[in-house]
Amino acid sequence: MAIADDGNWWRGCAIYQIYPRSFQDTDGDGIGDLASATRRLAHVASLGVDAVWLSPFFASPMADMGYDVSDYCAVDPMFGTLADFDALVAEAHRLGLKVIIDQVLSHSSDRHPWFVESRSSRDNEKADWYVWADARPDGTAPNNWLSVFGGPAWEWDSTRRQYYLHNFLGSQPDLNFHNPAVQDALLDTVRFWLERGVDGFRLDTVNYYVHDRWLRSNPPLPESVAGTNVETNPYLYQEHLFDKTRPENLAFLRRFRALLDEYEGRAAVGEVGDETRSLETLAAYTSGGDKLHMCYTFDLLGPQFSAAHVRRCVEAFEQAAPDGWVCWAFSNHDVVRHVSRWTPPGGDTDAVAGFAIALMCCLRGSICLYQGEELGLTEAELAFEDLRDPYGIRFWPGFKGRDGCRTPMVWEAQAQNAGFSTGKPWLPIPAEHHARAVDVQNAAPASVLARYRHMLGLRRAHPALVSGSIRFLDAQGDVLAFLREADGQRLLCLFNFSGEAVEWALPSGVRPLQSALFASHAVSGAGRLSLGPLGHVVARLG
Repeated sequence: MAIADDGNWWRGCAIYQIYPRSFQDTDGDGIGDLASATRRLAHVASLGVDAVWLSPFFASPMADMGYDVSDYCAVDPMFGTLADFDALVAEAHRLGLKVIIDQVLSHSSDRHPWFVESRSSRDNEKADWYVWADARPDGTAPNNWLSVFGGPAWEWDSTRRQYYLHNFLGSQPDLNFHNPAVQDALLDTVRFWLERGVDGFRLDTVNYYVHDRWLRSNPPLPESVAGTNVETNPYLYQEHLFDKTRPENLAFLRRFRALLDEYEGRAAVGEVGDETRSLETLAAYTSGGDKLHMCYTFDLLGPQFSAAHVRRCVEAFEQAAPDGWVCWAFSNHDVVRHVSRWTPPGGDTDAVAGFAIALMCCLRGSICLYQGEELGLTEAELAFEDLRDPYGIRFWPGFKGRDGCRTPMVWEAQAQNAGFSTGKPWLPIPAEHHARAVDVQNAAPASVLARYRHMLGLRRAHPALVSGSIRFLDAQGDVLAFLREADGQRLLCLFNFSGEAVEWALPSGVRPLQSALFASHAVSGAGRLSLGPLGHVVARLG
């Protein structure tokens, strides 16, 4: 069963994230590009996914690897040309893949012409296109807001003799969404890509768009007041009431959705970064059918790995947003790869990888995979001198940054740089990743790659997994049990998170759907199912 082609393709779809810098390079500069990525789309299609998400490829000085945009309507020469992008879209569509691109609307690069003009004086046409504020009488910043990347969220500008807001790097000034002209200009850039045939957008830091008009300071978190907060980054010591997730954001999202609805079959997924109100925000942003189609949070992108945690996250969303839609992810370009987060020392990363893709394919919602996870790639351990991520460089060694999950894809085990590039890769490729290359796993019927293809195929073949309801069953121990139902189809999904075998009483007429090649269970004559450590089963009832 393919995803719906009636404009609701996004509901229950499987998305594959391509990080262009690290996907494929053929010109030998050690950095991936769009034309080379197009050559590898057949691999993506072979997984059984429905869409690709391209991380930023726009013109940029690359202070934050493209999340600092200097021209929203141009491809950075590092990645190729607009013609290369058009060719990628055409090939993706030929293969039956939708194309989602990353839109970084909350902030631009300080080299964007808008900001260059805005900072030139206090009375130019774009003077209030960014968030400017006078210093306090003692010369300090207007309030206590902090940057995610460390230090105050305010940077002094010597020309305007004012501070400007930056939630991330000082070279990433925040746009002023209280100005309708700013919203209009940003929506024009979105229309540019819609006209080029993109099918959807991933909205970076979607809850950061609007700031508090009165620039009120954030209160501390209770943990910080009590002196028990041990976070590496002081950003996490505040309750971010005023610098993000403002109620005015909803009005812009409605404008964004209205633009998408002018085009047939377009969709948007938002990244919600909210430490204390993520599910509440996700519900607000996806409910009502007039804002975003779906969002994802960081709830399953952390170190927690238990049946109770997954059930709590899913049930909380189902209760908070009965008419909303979620997109689940276990890994992306910003977090430690999940097989490294969730595998205990000395554990089997392949078993965790197989367990994780089975779980993801059974959850209600859309799902997003990050390049390399289908190979079971682990987080790379990099030396400080190899780091390129400003976040990691700033907080080393307490936080090692995001480069460990951004190392290049491995295509051919015996080729130079595992087939990624003939030149020196922009990040080193761990020696242990070579053995996990695509060509090796293509030839292994029980590989992690084979498990991904099997489970994604199983999901596609069963409407209950794509768009059905979900109902959890009580289970003892670290076992997650739930039913997925749609169109008269009832599926039982069981996942044993523990390191010990558990048994489950089977109702009559149960038929496991997974291939025997990946079986992690056994049925006894007494009508009981035995699930081994990290065992899982998807079975048809009736």
